[in-house]
Amino acid sequence: MTEKVYEVKVGQNFIAEIDVPGSKSVANRALIIAALAEGTTVLKNMLFSDDTRYMMEAIRKLGNTVEVDEQKRTVIVKSAAEKVFPETELFIGNAGTAMRFLPTYISAGKGKVSLTGIERMKERPIKDLVDGLRELGVEVTYKEKDGFPPFEIDSNGLPGGEISIRGDKSSQYLTSILLSAPYAKEDVTVKIQGKLVSIPYVDITIRMMKDFGVEVENRDYKEFFIKSGQKYKSREYIVEGDCSSASYFFGIAAITNSEIKVNNVCKNTMQGDIKLLDVLEKMGVSVSYGENHVLVKGSGKLRGITVDMHHMSDVAQTLSVVALFADGVTKIENVYNMRIKETDRIKAVYNELMKLGAKVTELEDGLIIEPAVKYNENVEIDTYDDHRMAMSFSLAGLRIPGVKIKDPDCVSKTFPSYFEEFEKIYNR
Repeated sequence: MTEKVYEVKVGQNFIAEIDVPGSKSVANRALIIAALAEGTTVLKNMLFSDDTRYMMEAIRKLGNTVEVDEQKRTVIVKSAAEKVFPETELFIGNAGTAMRFLPTYISAGKGKVSLTGIERMKERPIKDLVDGLRELGVEVTYKEKDGFPPFEIDSNGLPGGEISIRGDKSSQYLTSILLSAPYAKEDVTVKIQGKLVSIPYVDITIRMMKDFGVEVENRDYKEFFIKSGQKYKSREYIVEGDCSSASYFFGIAAITNSEIKVNNVCKNTMQGDIKLLDVLEKMGVSVSYGENHVLVKGSGKLRGITVDMHHMSDVAQTLSVVALFADGVTKIENVYNMRIKETDRIKAVYNELMKLGAKVTELEDGLIIEPAVKYNENVEIDTYDDHRMAMSFSLAGLRIPGVKIKDPDCVSKTFPSYFEEFEKIYNR
């Protein structure tokens, strides 16, 4: 069978308007909260992608009612009155948020539940979360390799107490504990070991918990306290547009001297990835904000930049491709956690930039990118079953003839309609 490829057409000076879907990060947090809240929660502007479908299917298998209307982009969750789970195995694909958020939710109920996924998921570490749950008194057993999925939770409710959890690999372990901690039998205190990565994502978690009626005491990101007995209140909730998904269109404007209006994104979003716009402005791009959109205009001239992307690592791939067309060197620092994503993203970006003919240095926690005078044409880009590789490297093809994206359907993980939206830029 011939592998599917998407060939990008070269172009510039676009004027386009783009709609981005709901945020995966917000959507999957909202689904966990909705499954815990008593009553019926209505989620609007929902994202329908691989990751959210795995999460919806999981909470459905755990006894909640999930009604979906993709046309209206709405999901209605009626939570199960009793959190007593049938003995079951949940297949999570390669959905990192689902694999990390579900274990504490399961621990807050009663039952024997296993979690597994595709082969890459079995290489993505879960030890820090499992260690934290064990400290809280939860029984967890690895089924294959210690520290990695698959694993089984045999739960009789979340006891609560005080735990320490590492913060330097992923903030999703902390988010998992925070989301379900109000349903522990006792108060929960989480102490962070080391420097906490991806703080904006922790802020999203705490803000959403508050939106649903639960308070978290944040002690300078070093310690978090959640009082037991708090309950989420079911409600109607609008899922914000995804800033990571929007980043590709910000990047397109930057490198093609284009004017692109991106809808469903605003300046006061709770997503840290919006800060990519600050970086692009420093590189020479013009940005203006509307009530529910952002207008990005390329200037025709970009400057290289050194930037710490610690708090916005999901858009580092976008910037890596933009850097190909800047004057001067770009250095992306402090993004070690890219190595434990859908693929080792630092290595993957390095490989594909080198194929295109850029001079690239791979760092332990980042990349140094030196633009070439001329790039290699007719290059096939490997996507490593990583949606962000496919989307970010599609930008390169707007400036370099003959770029082909292998396995373009991998974008279904977070942005199934990406290439349809991408095609809109060509239509004036």
